[in-house]
Amino acid sequence: MKTKPNLFNLVCIGILVIIAMKTWTPQAPATALAMAPSSNSCETGRSVQVSGAAVVYVTPDRALIQLGVQSNGTTPDSVRSANAHEIQQVIDVVRRLGVETKDIATDYYIVYPVYEDYDSLVIKGYRIDNTISITLRDVSLADDVIIAALKAGANEIQDIQFYTSELRKYRDQARELAMKAAGEKAGALASAAGAQAGCVLSISENTWTHYYGSWRGGREAALWAQNAIQNAGASQGEAAQMEESPVSLGQIAIRAEVSASYSLQ
Repeated sequence: MKTKPNLFNLVCIGILVIIAMKTWTPQAPATALAMAPSSNSCETGRSVQVSGAAVVYVTPDRALIQLGVQSNGTTPDSVRSANAHEIQQVIDVVRRLGVETKDIATDYYIVYPVYEDYDSLVIKGYRIDNTISITLRDVSLADDVIIAALKAGANEIQDIQFYTSELRKYRDQARELAMKAAGEKAGALASAAGAQAGCVLSISENTWTHYYGSWRGGREAALWAQNAIQNAGASQGEAAQMEESPVSLGQIAIRAEVSASYSLQ
């Protein structure tokens, strides 16, 4: 009596096994899938290397003025006192024009002896060079600030530079245009060779520093490191001219340059 149920159970198990074997599909190992070629893979056997550059011209909205007071005296204390008084007069008059204290900073300060002649060690006096940097958020004040500072006692004008406060925005625009130029160049070169430009294999940005300011460096050197160069050429666009001012803003050129490698198909 026990044999029939056992036989029935075996038959049922066998049927289930056959059904399972028919519905099961073997899966390829993960490593095999990774090694399988993909239609979307980037061909790296052949490539074309190109560069692209772009310049975005903008009207500056900031100015950096470097001016100062050079003072002479017979003793260190006397020259320091005289210089402190004169530079404070300059700062006060600049502030009265609406420039905030945070935008006026000492950029260069040195005290040194003055000798009787080049080969002498006899000191006949002392000299202080005190230079301040003035950041103007209203560039129309540039001429007024310079004239007022000179009237207040400034006797050194080191430099004046114009720049943009939105450098990041314009540089991103220049990068995008430079990359577009590189892609177009890659396509043209590939077509000339009877091929087509494929995916991007590598991208690098070419950076540089322009600096034509005073030998003292300071804040102006940091501005030139932004790759912002003064360009007053009329052919590059309409230059801004402040009313009743001898200062012409011109335009600033924000430049970007990239190098890229594309696959060839």
